[in-house]
Amino acid sequence: MTILLYDLVGRDAARPFSPHCWKAAMALAHKGLDITSVPTRFLEVPKVEGGVSKLVPVIRDGETVVADSFAIALYLEEAYPERPTLFSGDGGKATARFIERWSQLTIHPYVTTAAILDLHAMQDEANAAYFRQNREQRFGKRLEAVYTTRDAGLASFRASLEPLRSMLGYQPFIGGPSPLFADYIVFGALQWASPRPTGCSTTATSWRNGSNDASICMAASAARSRRRRSPRSIVEIGSFIGNATFCSCFVPAAMLLIWVWC
Repeated sequence: MTILLYDLVGRDAARPFSPHCWKAAMALAHKGLDITSVPTRFLEVPKVEGGVSKLVPVIRDGETVVADSFAIALYLEEAYPERPTLFSGDGGKATARFIERWSQLTIHPYVTTAAILDLHAMQDEANAAYFRQNREQRFGKRLEAVYTTRDAGLASFRASLEPLRSMLGYQPFIGGPSPLFADYIVFGALQWASPRPTGCSTTATSWRNGSNDASICMAASAARSRRRRSPRSIVEIGSFIGNATFCSCFVPAAMLLIWVWC
């Protein structure tokens, strides 16, 4: 049975950008489940499954509807225990909770600041107006003023990732030899800042040796094609044609790409 995933998008229905929807999508791909992505814009979210949640992701699996990316991962682990584990036990669940809080308090604030104008530009007219009103109320300033703090925060943001870089020097993933849900939490957060893809190769590789390529895809080709790729090729090097002002800054291990501005 195909699982429905309500996925946050902008004007381009093929470009999902929500970190939380990415977490759910990667969890579904990890389990090897067939999904149908339902492109959902900000103003459409209140109507999803009769208003079950104010936020996406939301999935429908038969008669079961689940909202919230972590709740979705827990549901999938319980509903499909014969498929690859997302947590590898209670310890993995606790680790994922820690990584979730760390990501939202460390990665999300800076990446939101850095990507906020791009996110606004991705919306159609009605959703752009909603996005501006909502985010300016949240930040207490205009989007343009939020964005101007980007360069000043870059050095401290890079430094805040050093524990992650160091840990990944000992193992290829947060989850150990293979990715777990904790890895997808961090990956999802970084999708906000990835440039819009126009093509991506699908050569599986490790990031351990680093690269000077213009850009890197991590499961992006498969995921943006309804995310059906096996987690065995969760890390992929490819090429994007992106904004020329971007440069890639790699965690010197196998897990993460950090998009930063030079």
